[in-house]
Amino acid sequence: MIKTHETWILVADDDRAHRDMLRANLEHAGYSVMEVTNGSEAVKCVKTQHPDLVLMDMRMPEMDGLTAVKEIRKINERVPILIMTAYGTIENAVQTVKSGAYDYILKPLDMSVLMKTIKIGLQKQDEQEEQSKLVSSETYIAESSVMKDIFALAEKVARSEANVLLTGESGTGKEVLANFIQEKSARSDKPFVKVNCAALHDQLLESELFGHEKGAFTGAVAQRKGRFELADTGTIFLDEIGDMALETQAKILRALQQGTFERLGGTQTIKTDCRVIAATNKDLEAAVAAGRFREDLYYRLSVVPMPIPPLRERKEDIPALANYFLKKHSEKNRKHMKRIVQEAMDKLVAYDWPGNVRELSNCIERAVILSLGDDITLESLPNSIRQSSSAPAGDLNIMEQAERSAILTALKSCGGNKSLAAEKLGINRKTLASKMQRYNISEE
Repeated sequence: MIKTHETWILVADDDRAHRDMLRANLEHAGYSVMEVTNGSEAVKCVKTQHPDLVLMDMRMPEMDGLTAVKEIRKINERVPILIMTAYGTIENAVQTVKSGAYDYILKPLDMSVLMKTIKIGLQKQDEQEEQSKLVSSETYIAESSVMKDIFALAEKVARSEANVLLTGESGTGKEVLANFIQEKSARSDKPFVKVNCAALHDQLLESELFGHEKGAFTGAVAQRKGRFELADTGTIFLDEIGDMALETQAKILRALQQGTFERLGGTQTIKTDCRVIAATNKDLEAAVAAGRFREDLYYRLSVVPMPIPPLRERKEDIPALANYFLKKHSEKNRKHMKRIVQEAMDKLVAYDWPGNVRELSNCIERAVILSLGDDITLESLPNSIRQSSSAPAGDLNIMEQAERSAILTALKSCGGNKSLAAEKLGINRKTLASKMQRYNISEE
């Protein structure tokens, strides 16, 4: 069910009378409306106002509809765009659809057709978001002991109301773990709102987080709710939290401590009750020491700190992840790939993956696209991976490499204590010592 009273439609049309007519009909149907007069303003509005759907005329001054669609798609891949066009420009409309609009509607407009087409666009967006959630839930893969421990801890933490700080290199799966915590929490049926704090400059980020009133800044053509307001009763995921300005940090701290904030340009105090999951690839403790990150906010966010190790330290996860991505990208690219041959899989396990899980996903998708047969072979992989070697592990096979990696990970997490590491691995200390000798693992 689409909640039309919360749905914002951006109308881009240089004909004022036509805009007035559209506004009247859309508001009567329960939608909220923003208006701009050309394609250039439409692009800016999508970037700053984040409408739920764009209704755009094909022919406008400064920037036409075709160009505007292309520019909007560079900054927002999902917002539905519906093109209005006269009979003489149907060919252009088809081209616009191919460029990223989901449909076009002919002038003079039939209001019943327009409303049906708008609902279809909004429903498609809902389906895309739901599909995105389903894809994320399928990637909870943990074959290594360290990731099994992390997911076990995450499940316990999810049942609490504690704020969580996820740390780790870029591409390790912090957002996947945030999804897992949300799905296992008591707030799983409530809003889950995500913000990439590194993607917006300071003023836009503040507006994104706390909303703004009409006229708060150039381009603020209507009141807009912020992410903290939208996340009320649910959870907000603040990705790349280490990149924000100190002034914005102070406002987030207040929202967490007092549960209140004001929209940008407003005076009304708004209450919010939301749990925070934050993530960063930065060393926040070092940022605190350098004065770049507030110490009080750091402790407020890191009630439960959860570091995620890089993929090179949990190689046991690589085969399962690689096979998952093989299935995912085969379906996406309409190919029927069967398997990753052992020789190729051995190289995937041997490689250190500086880009972590994200790099592995991209590598498998590339291999799926380039492969001529049904299998991913060594020739399908990039040179950097084909030339990788597992020197520390000698001539070990894939299972032995995985076992050696698990032992190293357990020893590291236990501070070198072999008794604790053996217990963690589910073997006795004598067996651990034997395996360490076999795999040439130093006891230092």
